[in-house]
Amino acid sequence: MTAKTLRSTKVRRTAIAVGVAAALTGVLAGCGHSGAPTAAHPAASTPAKAVTGAASTLHMITNQGHRLAFQVTPGHQPAIVLDAGGGLDSSYWKDIVPVLAKNTGSEIITYDREGMGASDAVPGPWKVQNAVSDLEAGLTALGATHHVILVAHSEAGEIATYLTRQHPGQFAGAVLVDATLPQFSTDTEIARVAAAGQAQVDAVKGHPATKADRQLLAVAADYVADQRAYHRIAWPASVPATVIVSEETPFPTSPSDAEAWRTAQGEFAEAAPNRRLVTAAHSSHDIPVDRPDIVEAQIEAMVNTAG
Repeated sequence: MTAKTLRSTKVRRTAIAVGVAAALTGVLAGCGHSGAPTAAHPAASTPAKAVTGAASTLHMITNQGHRLAFQVTPGHQPAIVLDAGGGLDSSYWKDIVPVLAKNTGSEIITYDREGMGASDAVPGPWKVQNAVSDLEAGLTALGATHHVILVAHSEAGEIATYLTRQHPGQFAGAVLVDATLPQFSTDTEIARVAAAGQAQVDAVKGHPATKADRQLLAVAADYVADQRAYHRIAWPASVPATVIVSEETPFPTSPSDAEAWRTAQGEFAEAAPNRRLVTAAHSSHDIPVDRPDIVEAQIEAMVNTAG
């Protein structure tokens, strides 16, 4: 299998998972998160240079009975939190973290969502409210409770939307990198994405050998209901956001879906005066890999705006 084929496979998987996780938290976004975190605390910290390429520290934080791996590169406020897309872990940001650390001097936090990287797997369908609880617990344990810059790629846009709705005062701004946004999850697009992904889901069911495959199945379990709920919520008006949309979108072989994706990104950006839209030319859905310069520049601009 060639490198191009491998990347195409990853993009297709992300495209399916991109919308799925986004919906469930929408139900709970206006009324707080589903249950308080249990025993959230950092365990003994150990150096973890492999993930960031810089002097970082691993914190294993327990929430609702499972452990989550958070990587912290020390620095000043505002803290920058990087959340990767579906089927990806903290290593996705390994080339960007050292650049941000050098250029901003900010504390940088990355983490592995449940079932990915060094974090424990949780059985059953993927629930966005649980993912929100996990990130909320980690940031609380690490003291990143105000003036945070949140960076969300792909599926992580759903988590970011629900988390900022619950705690708008915690975030000074966000950079949404080809992120799942509520505007995309119309009935038409939900049906199209679900239908397009069914063959892949059926194929994976027989042998969910990888962490990404297991997450795909977990996300697909409640996809339609989740996305319908997500479509009904909105990003908090008080939190500034920069939206970076890829040239190819997650749907490079489907012009109609790609146009719907671009339209949703534009509608989101136009919905409030403290938002802006940036197009990443010559980029697939994996903008942090294809055009890290754009991602880094927009994060640094948000940090400067936040002061």
